Amino acid sequence: MLKRLLLALCVGGFSLSACSAENAAPAPAAPAAAAPTVTPAAEQMVRQAIGKLSSKVTVDSIEPAPMPGFYQVIASGRMVYVSADGRYMFDGNLVDLGQRTNASDAAWARFRQAELAKVPASERIVFAPPHPKYTVTVFTDVNCGFCRALHEQMAGFNKAGIAVEYLAWPREGVTSTSGKPTPTYTEMVSVWCAADRNAAFTAAKEGVKPKAASCVNPVKDEFNLGVKLGVDGTPTIYGPDGRVLGGYVTPEQLLQALQTAG
Repeated sequence: MLKRLLLALCVGGFSLSACSAENAAPAPAAPAAAAPTVTPAAEQMVRQAIGKLSSKVTVDSIEPAPMPGFYQVIASGRMVYVSADGRYMFDGNLVDLGQRTNASDAAWARFRQAELAKVPASERIVFAPPHPKYTVTVFTDVNCGFCRALHEQMAGFNKAGIAVEYLAWPREGVTSTSGKPTPTYTEMVSVWCAADRNAAFTAAKEGVKPKAASCVNPVKDEFNLGVKLGVDGTPTIYGPDGRVLGGYVTPEQLLQALQTAG
């Protein structure tokens, strides 16, 4: 995506070193002015500014932005930038042209890593080899086609040393417009409440409806967490560092992505 953006800027007539050399070394970044400090007063200002858009928006994170004069804000699954005086806001990717990196990606990764670490192992459905080299978190729906195709390759993921930890994300949501639980949500609750969750999960992925069950379960909380982290479809795979590694991928593709991340 970053390369496409740079190409578009070149075509538009902007003078960038990337226009003349495909593999040119990144230009040294110019020293940036200090970002504003997130004081209690600044936090209140940002929350009030966001609140003007909608009282339903939840602000989850406020940090000084890499760009001087702005705060970097994660709110209800979106990343936005708010000016230090609370007057201006924009959303989208913040690109560091000096380093040719997406500055928004790093902030999202830190936030997701911290939030995912709060989910207990007991609330995940885990398929892991005896001694995994890597662990990924996957938001999944038991009925989506690509989720089923991903799960069919579980033996390959485990053979590659990858542990897969599933969190629930019913694509229909938790409740319908009538306020009743959606069929997918109800089915996933039954899976999470099964005596053998892994077996029930695999059976559901194969189209076998689980035996109706109810219990104290994390399905709603995990769905809300996915929304908070920006999940908008399934499967969504996060690496150990919180980076998005894709949706449907093969074991080979996922292993390569994890190895590249180091």
